[in-house]
Amino acid sequence: MANLQRMARHLLMTHWRVRRTFPHETLLAIEQAIATSESTHIGQLRFAVEGALSFAALSKGLTARERAIEVFSHLHVWDTEHNNGVLIYLLLADRSVEIVADRGIHARVKQEEWDAICRQMEDTFRRNEFKQGVLRGIEAIGSLLATHFPTGVGGTDELLNTPVIL
Repeated sequence: MANLQRMARHLLMTHWRVRRTFPHETLLAIEQAIATSESTHIGQLRFAVEGALSFAALSKGLTARERAIEVFSHLHVWDTEHNNGVLIYLLLADRSVEIVADRGIHARVKQEEWDAICRQMEDTFRRNEFKQGVLRGIEAIGSLLATHFPTGVGGTDELLNTPVIL
């Protein structure tokens, strides 16, 4: 039954619903928040939102985590000099957030810390506060990265700050 409900949510998620949830001004605010965050640490942040998975992906039981790892690779978040890329991935139909960190960061930040940020964002999304949820998530990730990877050597902006709608 849960699988049928998930399929229905994904089939009913349209591109215009994603755009309504993340209008241009929200995307600009996210881009600015990423730039501001990156001024306090040497990590590289990307944000991607995907409305729904394909029917084939749903049929295979693809999880949000598995899809986030695919997107991490597709967007080349791993392709930084210091292995310091972080992807925030939102699967809107499931209202599920996943954070995928490259090995340079993953070695210092525990999965439980990423998971806590994801759950906080998801709680905010349940109140339909998507802009606030993403901005708070970026701020929380920035705080973690500033602690473990403060500004200094290697502080160039290697990845685009522009949010991606898949």
